[in-house]
Amino acid sequence: MNAITHWSEIPEFTDEAEEARYWETHELDGRLMASSVHQTDARESTTITLRFDPRMLSRIKRIARSRYLNYQSMMKQWLAERLEEEMRKL
Repeated sequence: MNAITHWSEIPEFTDEAEEARYWETHELDGRLMASSVHQTDARESTTITLRFDPRMLSRIKRIARSRYLNYQSMMKQWLAERLEEEMRKL
């Protein structure tokens, strides 16, 4: 497996099939992922479990990869944005 250490190493893909083939042989270096994820104090977080339809989760992961994000972090960001939107409506 080839480790990607810089974002610039990831090419532009013409379609999802080409991207899938690329990621079969490449992975993001752990340090690169760690540097792009917002770190919070562990005391500020609570772990929960959510069940997703596998196809929905696959789509979420694909979107996150295209944005070079961890899918769980992206989902937390989406929830935070929606929560703010809902709070403004109150």
